[in-house]
Amino acid sequence: MSITAGDIKELREQTGVGMMDCKKALTEANGNLEKALELLRKKGLAMAAKRSSRAASEGLITSYIHMNKIGVLLEVN
Repeated sequence: MSITAGDIKELREQTGVGMMDCKKALTEANGNLEKALELLRKKGLAMAAKRSSRAASEGLITSYIHMNKIGVLLEVN
């Protein structure tokens, strides 16, 4: 089955994954969107496990409170 740009776009909108990762997943799943979505989920869990062991050595944490009602806490690594 051929993979169209529309298929890649739809998978990308559902997952937020990059275009090339979507294309590779669709290729592995032979154009099946559901199988590609499952492959990306499994791959995403593997990626998250790899990255969870890393510690951020540099960064910034700041906060802002507006009129004692609305607050924001921001972390930048």
